[in-house]
Order: sequence, then structure tokens, then C-alpha cells
Amino acid sequence: QVQLVESGGGLVQPGGSLGLSCAASGIRFSIYTMGWYRQAPGKQRELVATITSGATTIYTDAVKGRFTISRDNAKNTVYLQMNSLKAEDTATYYCNARPTIPGWRDLWGQGTQVTVSS
Repeated sequence: QVQLVESGGGLVQPGGSLGLSCAASGIRFSIYTMGWYRQAPGKQRELVATITSGATTIYTDAVKGRFTISRDNAKNTVYLQMNSLKAEDTATYYCNARPTIPGWRDLWGQGTQVTVSS
């Protein structure tokens, strides 16, 4: 069964840290570029960060220097370490798997809520 399962969301104070994990199953993990997206209430889903199987990373400007994306190909898992969190980071965070093979569909997790509030 093809599945992406996120974990690690929650409530954190401004300036705090939180780590997210996304475990993939039923896919050949190494052929997917993995990513994290987020969607705040009333806003469109936006890219947070991506990482290729070769560990090349891309970050949106809003999180550069604060968030770190990583992956463990042996565990079929991608991570997002979030530091110096701000209220504007509050959103539902979604794991994404984008295949490198043309014509294959993206895969999405169910989302995990991150709330930054005092």
C-alpha cells in the first residue's frame, strides 16, 4: 500500500523548535524527490523545502536558515527540523513525494498541524 505518514506536529512557543517526520511505504523511495509543503487557513498551499535522492535541497526564502530538510533513504523517511519558529509558520504541513519518472503522479500525506503560539 502506497502511503506517506507524517508525524511530529504540535503546539510550540515562538522561538521554539519542532521536528516533523514523514515515513513512506509502498514506493521506491530513491526515485522520489521528497518535500514539505504547508497551508495556513485561507491561504494556498506553498512549498517549504524539497530534497532530492542525492540530498540537493531547496528552501523557500521564508524558512531559509531556520528549517532543515533531510532524508534517510534506508528508512524511507524524510524529516523537517524547524527552529526559531514564528507565528507565521502556523499551518498544516504536508509531506510530498514527486517522482523523477515522467508521467507518474505526486503523492501526498494527510498533513500534520503545527501551531506556533504563546
